[in-house]
Amino acid sequence: MSELENAHQGPLEGSATVSTNSNSYNEKSGNSTAPGTAGYNDNLAQAKPVSSYISHEGPPKDELEELQKEVDKQLEKKSKSDLLFVSVCCLMVAFGGFVFGWDTGTISGFVRQTDFIRRFGSTRANGTTYLSDVRTGLMVSIFNIGCAIGGIVLSKLGDMYGRKIGLMTVVVIYSIGIIIQIASIDKWYQYFIGRIISGLGVGGITVLAPMLISEVSPKQLRGTLVSCYQLMITFGIFLGYCTNFGTKNYSNSVQWRVPLGLCFAWSIFMIVGMTFVPESPRYLVEVGKIEEAKRSLARANKTTEDSPLVTLEMENYQSSIEAERLAGSASWGELVTGKPQMFRRTLMGMMIQSLQQLTGDNYFFYYGTTIFQAVGLEDSFETAIVLGVVNFVSTFFSLYTVDRFGRRNCLLWGCVGMICCYVVYASVGVTRLWPNGQDQPSSKGAGNCMIVFACFYIFCFATTWAPVAYVLISESYPLRVRGKAMSIASACNWIWGFLISFFTPFITSAINFYYGYVFMGCMVFAYFYVFFFVPETKGLTLEEVNEMYEENVLPWKSTKWIPPSRRTTDYDLDATRNDPRPFYKRMFTKEK
Repeated sequence: MSELENAHQGPLEGSATVSTNSNSYNEKSGNSTAPGTAGYNDNLAQAKPVSSYISHEGPPKDELEELQKEVDKQLEKKSKSDLLFVSVCCLMVAFGGFVFGWDTGTISGFVRQTDFIRRFGSTRANGTTYLSDVRTGLMVSIFNIGCAIGGIVLSKLGDMYGRKIGLMTVVVIYSIGIIIQIASIDKWYQYFIGRIISGLGVGGITVLAPMLISEVSPKQLRGTLVSCYQLMITFGIFLGYCTNFGTKNYSNSVQWRVPLGLCFAWSIFMIVGMTFVPESPRYLVEVGKIEEAKRSLARANKTTEDSPLVTLEMENYQSSIEAERLAGSASWGELVTGKPQMFRRTLMGMMIQSLQQLTGDNYFFYYGTTIFQAVGLEDSFETAIVLGVVNFVSTFFSLYTVDRFGRRNCLLWGCVGMICCYVVYASVGVTRLWPNGQDQPSSKGAGNCMIVFACFYIFCFATTWAPVAYVLISESYPLRVRGKAMSIASACNWIWGFLISFFTPFITSAINFYYGYVFMGCMVFAYFYVFFFVPETKGLTLEEVNEMYEENVLPWKSTKWIPPSRRTTDYDLDATRNDPRPFYKRMFTKEK
């Protein structure tokens, strides 16, 4: 174990990692990362030396243990009302996820609304208007490119000016993009530009909102409050679907301008609410504002500045920030040549994030209304609402499944569930939906069957791959390269999101519901990849994950691996490094 990793022992023990659909935070290292960012390390390496205002050594370990006992007693005495203020503040910040989800939910309906098509579509020879596959794909998918750029560039505002100011700024940028979209009269490229700018803002939100929640929330509520960000995303998708349903019967621009106009209400609500949220104490420590950091911690935890809880949290922040300063900035080459097995770990992060998009979730979320119109439903907007409800409710289950069943089991069983759903969905769509040909009425029973299995698919995705993909990569890298490795992995997610969103209209026009078999094939590949290359990281610290890779543990035996610090004398390390069974027995039989 390196000197840097040893620096994380003591005050940072007993940590956990929590994650959302767009951001991860590790309590042990105190480091926050999110899609498209390179983490804090790059900034900290150039910042004012932390040692100029904090003690590198910190209190002795026995003092920290006594302090931890006092904190535990203090937390036991806290009532629910003591935590109400900080919970409300964090929910206000989590509302940024609602803004993200709202865009996803509304754009799926816009591309099927008559006034939107009339204004931004092309005109046929007979005078009718339509949205071409190219134009539809661009207007939907370009948002992902904006998010990727915003996550990389605008997230730096949080390090430069603080999490609060940074978050309020990106919300304003998002609102500017909305203004451009609403002001679009009949020029599709103006709407296109507005989508890019609003994507920039949302990209910044997806980084800064979970970051601020994780750094303000009390430790005992941190996992739940950070997870509320993902919950807000699904809630936004659901209400976006509902709003489209409410405006679809209008014949003018009310169809799409009202949902867009409501974005201003969400933006104003969030900006006003942010004024009541305390600044991140971790950021305040980074810039040397120690007293302000203590006040922020005391306010968030409804206690005094000299309480054991504040003292311990301050020590944790100071130790982790000093460790990050000592780590410096890793080179990009270390992601390939670094040890232990950094190339394998970097590739794994890229694959998991890519495969999360290749599950096909955006096929349903972005084009759900279009899909079920093709199924033959009289009102495909109603079906989109059903999908939104399933997605929202399933997110509550994900808060339980990730830690209860482990990362590998969630990914593997998620693949199995989604494969089954796609087999039925695609087979019914190809063989039973149009029994008399595509130019004839569709079968209502077949259409209903496809909707049911689409809902089953969303449940499987929302409880497994949606949360686990981010949790897994947040736990897989050592501190020195963590920011860069996660930024590459997250970039893969955004890129594949763009590609799937853009090409889906072309592919569905060419092969229709055979597209489901494509995603099924991706899930079959994902199952084998996870089984052979993805180890279990549940319950392990960053240092213990490093040790697992150093000992070259087989991924399918990693659930039985025990870190050196917890081993008994009868532990057999070689049993986790070798497996003489044929590969088919490894996959379908349990070890004795």
